[in-house]
Amino acid sequence: MDSETLLWLSLVIPTIGAAGIGLTGRFPNLREGVTLVTAVALWTTVMHLATRVLDGERPSAHGLEVLPGIDIAFAIEPLGMLFASIASTLWIVNSVYSIGYMRGNDEPRQTPFYVCFAIAIASAVGVAFSANLFTLFLFYEVLTLSTYPLVAHKGNEAARINARIYLMILLATSMALLLPAIIWTGVTAGTLDFTEGGILAGTGMPAWAATILMGLFIFGIGKAAVMPVHNWLPAAMVAPTPVSALLHAVAVVKAGVFTVVKVIVYIFGLDFLAETGASNWVVYVAGFTVVFASVIALTHDNLKKRLAFSTVSQLSYIVMAAAVATPAAILGAIMHIAAHAVSKITLFFAAGSLHTAGHLDWISQLDGAGRRMPWTMGAFAVGAIAMIGLPPTAPFLSKWFMLEGYLGAEHRFALGVILISTVLNASYFLPIVWRAFFRPVPEGSHPHGEGPLPSVIALTVTAAMTVGLFLYPDAVFSFAGAVLPGEGGQ
Repeated sequence: MDSETLLWLSLVIPTIGAAGIGLTGRFPNLREGVTLVTAVALWTTVMHLATRVLDGERPSAHGLEVLPGIDIAFAIEPLGMLFASIASTLWIVNSVYSIGYMRGNDEPRQTPFYVCFAIAIASAVGVAFSANLFTLFLFYEVLTLSTYPLVAHKGNEAARINARIYLMILLATSMALLLPAIIWTGVTAGTLDFTEGGILAGTGMPAWAATILMGLFIFGIGKAAVMPVHNWLPAAMVAPTPVSALLHAVAVVKAGVFTVVKVIVYIFGLDFLAETGASNWVVYVAGFTVVFASVIALTHDNLKKRLAFSTVSQLSYIVMAAAVATPAAILGAIMHIAAHAVSKITLFFAAGSLHTAGHLDWISQLDGAGRRMPWTMGAFAVGAIAMIGLPPTAPFLSKWFMLEGYLGAEHRFALGVILISTVLNASYFLPIVWRAFFRPVPEGSHPHGEGPLPSVIALTVTAAMTVGLFLYPDAVFSFAGAVLPGEGGQ
């Protein structure tokens, strides 16, 4: 099968799957079977494309011309291929987890849940394979709209209020900031196509204008959750845990930081940024977000809220590294997209398993939980070590390249942020692990064991992936290095 056909299939499969899920909604086993088959079919298609991209092929497909020079088009390059690979792989694991969680908690409206999930994955693949800013913007918006019902899933007052916050912040930032940035870019460069080396070099754009344009992109890409446009992310914690995993690891936030990196590499270009210094200020804003979000995480006893602010912090690791804009820092940022995905989804899976098994939603409730739920808390410990950035977990490697980039650029502020945040990460993760494994089970507490088997299998798999990407990073490294040919792999 030719690559263009595979590209179209990667967009069509989850869309058809969403329809199939809706049609089989009256039969839960069949509905979930359709979900799993669709997820596996998408993964198989994406993996076929991935091997071809690693071999140097760059598949593309042209869709609809909306206006002269503005069309819906797709082109696969290594960064987009990595994002699509992450989304398609983790959709399978998240689907297995969701079967255990949704049934274990007797969640309502399970069919719309699986339908919206499939549409969200289709949107994430569309973002990943966009050939230009216009196409990316369309799928970026569909991703927002398709995940809004998931955030509002529970249907209670808290869910409705927080879902509105989620929707308003993401739509407001994209419409008021990202869309004008895209229009400005198109007028200045004469194209919206993602191009190696960037499209703004040679346009004569002055440094002050490039700095303002960078600001429109950074804050317009609200899914990257750079402060102060981050509040949608903790607000979304009212959603069921599989949705939190989707938002924080698989699709939404990864679409955000992916877009930031893609704009920096393929719209501005590293040489243009070195010439204008347009991203210099972003390092400080992202660094502030990294540290301040970690401080806020320390104050939360609610486990999902602590994980939410941890995500805000970890996303800005990627933004800060991309803004430093040296090859090693960019390499670290790209690798951290994958490393954070498998690590953070493990933590959310564990949090959902704790909730399902014993309604343990608060850190202060976790005394002795490791004895009762060794698989769940063992996986949580792996995810916690990963968030700190210690071996043998994947984030150790991505942070290593970030540090190499900061040292090469002699960027003391970025180095200081990494060191301070590492201490903060340890301060709010290690006490949870210690409490779970080394404190006694409270007397008179309600007995419980592990969560549903599908959920435990899923969190064990993602914990293994977190270590596996440390031991076998070649595939991720190959994609990341190919983004900056001749530089990124050095």
